Amino acid sequence: MRAFIFPGQGSQSVGMGKALANASPHARAVFEEVDEALGDRLSRLMWEGPEDDLTLTANAQPAIMALSMACLRVLEAEAGIRLADKAAFVAGHSLGEYTALCAAGSLGLADTARLLRLRGQAMQAAVPPGVGAMAALLGLDFETVTGLAAEAAQGQVCAAANDNANGQVVVSGHVEAVARAMNLAKAKGARHSVLLPVSAPFHCALMQPAADAMAEALAAAPLHAPQVALVANVTAAVVSDPDDIRRLLVEQVCGTVRWRESVLAMADLGVTGFVELGGKVLGPMIRRITPDVPTITAVDMPGLEAIAKSL
Repeated sequence: MRAFIFPGQGSQSVGMGKALANASPHARAVFEEVDEALGDRLSRLMWEGPEDDLTLTANAQPAIMALSMACLRVLEAEAGIRLADKAAFVAGHSLGEYTALCAAGSLGLADTARLLRLRGQAMQAAVPPGVGAMAALLGLDFETVTGLAAEAAQGQVCAAANDNANGQVVVSGHVEAVARAMNLAKAKGARHSVLLPVSAPFHCALMQPAADAMAEALAAAPLHAPQVALVANVTAAVVSDPDDIRRLLVEQVCGTVRWRESVLAMADLGVTGFVELGGKVLGPMIRRITPDVPTITAVDMPGLEAIAKSL
């Protein structure tokens, strides 16, 4: 049993997908469809930069999705591999959850691109620059970080935003509260704490305006039951009903990305291998969570050829 998984923000880089587009007309068609859906040349930004513009949330989110979907399209069209035949589950980290739904036939590619563009814009606009921050706290478990985040809040917002892997938890909130959390983490024996180079404090209550925007957009979006069951970020449990998926995608904007628990849940359900398309960031996390369950990754044609052989 395999799960196909899709990366989140931070996996973007200038040049992403260019070699794949040059090698495959099917990949190139994905980038062209995303460009058309957004009404701009996102593919040119992906391939040529500048990096500062690509890193903007409204660009990075659809760009990362586009590369993942281009990888999947190549597997389907050129290797004859159907996701529904090879995957028991799909899952994605934050924005990757939208990619997972697109891969599983729940959302169309153009709709996914437009939703992620809106999501990025809404998340960026929810909090003025300099008001919020995120920090990775390494060496502490999720329960400890949840407690110290509550202690650090002091009337502001501070929450455990991403439970990525054993000893790798991210906090999000007001910049002063996040700084207090980093100090508390050091006192509690954290191995390292580092501010993340992000433009907004994602996955905390400060994102409520973005959650409201996504609730309106998702209510109007054509969303079908996925052909492969989704393991949702905010519940770390299987979901397939379209109304439940919409609700959880809205909750995800402010809620914790429970990635560690999601991986454990898939392993408990019998998953014996993970396939990451469009990035190489989730594999290292999975090795820390379930070291006996292998992950194969691909961002280019050689990687996809290796995956095709393994499947």
